[in-house]
Amino acid sequence: MNETGTGPRAPGRASADGGWLRRFHEGRDTATRLICLPHAGGSASFFFPLSAGLAPDVEVLAVQYPGRQDRRHEPCLDSVSALTDALTEELRGRLDRPFALLGHSMGASVAFETARRLEAAGSGPQALYVSGRRAPTLPHDKGIHLADDATLVAHIGALSGTDARILDDPEVLELVLPAIRADYRAAETYRYVPGPPLSCPLFVLTGDQDSQVTPAQARGWASHTAGAHELTVLSGGHFYLSSHWGRVAELVRGRLVRSGAS
Repeated sequence: MNETGTGPRAPGRASADGGWLRRFHEGRDTATRLICLPHAGGSASFFFPLSAGLAPDVEVLAVQYPGRQDRRHEPCLDSVSALTDALTEELRGRLDRPFALLGHSMGASVAFETARRLEAAGSGPQALYVSGRRAPTLPHDKGIHLADDATLVAHIGALSGTDARILDDPEVLELVLPAIRADYRAAETYRYVPGPPLSCPLFVLTGDQDSQVTPAQARGWASHTAGAHELTVLSGGHFYLSSHWGRVAELVRGRLVRSGAS
């Protein structure tokens, strides 16, 4: 749950495209949009390296969930359905060009449900990318969001995605733990409701040492699309993306072209 790694278009700052979306780099007027959804406890800034690697051919709009950073005074949303409802509404006015969705961990579930919702309304994405998440039909962890603060912090630390300085600072933890707990509640209480498979291509990425999802569990996503699907396994744990942003940018750019999204 890396809250660090910001690196904006203008020093220290991203442009705010509405309450939910942040843009770090300008894209061409005709650039495909890639809507990126972070993990539990994460923020839009997690995707800055990907935005830098894709601009200007692909315009990254990174989602900023409520209850953190510049949205810290807004109430957290603690279910995938609530996050999907709000994000779908936010995106309705931004579907004037081809777009794709990419979500990591909890963000993969929200991206998937958002894709389903938009596709059912006739305005689905050109492609869906899911990372670090088991297929929707497989069980997920259930108890972390109910644990005491010390157990929750220990779990976060074990994933090696959060700056240790955050976990060691009681004052900072007091600020960020409510959002982290709400996100974990959303991730752990999510239940897939059967429905038609997506028609868009579905590309799955995972780390070969991820303690939260095995490649076999990630492979199960294939049954959730009637379109093309592909699994890419990269080296690393749950936050393998942090070591592979360049490679992921190459994959996303190539696949968007291949899927007809640019």
